[in-house]
Amino acid sequence: MAEKSERNKLTHELSADVARSRERVGRDLRGLHYELDFPAKLRRSFHEHTTCWLTAAAAVGVLIVLLPMRRKKIYVGAESGRKTKNKLADTGFALGALNIGASLIRPAIAELVKNLLTGTTGGPRTSSR
Repeated sequence: MAEKSERNKLTHELSADVARSRERVGRDLRGLHYELDFPAKLRRSFHEHTTCWLTAAAAVGVLIVLLPMRRKKIYVGAESGRKTKNKLADTGFALGALNIGASLIRPAIAELVKNLLTGTTGGPRTSSR
């Protein structure tokens, strides 16, 4: 009989140990879930420190707006500006003339390429009888 009571005692102790370790693991798991729930932490932080969050957001917005406004200024002399404008006008006239010349010469070039590819010449035809 003493053996049975010792066995029952051991099984009760083991069952109690298992129950305690399950409870401890569950508690640790709930604590880990709480620590890793970043969206809930951010919401809680925003509710507790609303003014700090709004001030930080406003400061970041101001920085984003003001940083692109700082540009380096380059001063160009009036003499070099006139030269650049003259070169630009000359280049524009040259490109316009080239465009007109290309449109006038295009049919002749197309005819020449066609003749070269087909092997015929544009000369008068002679018929041999």
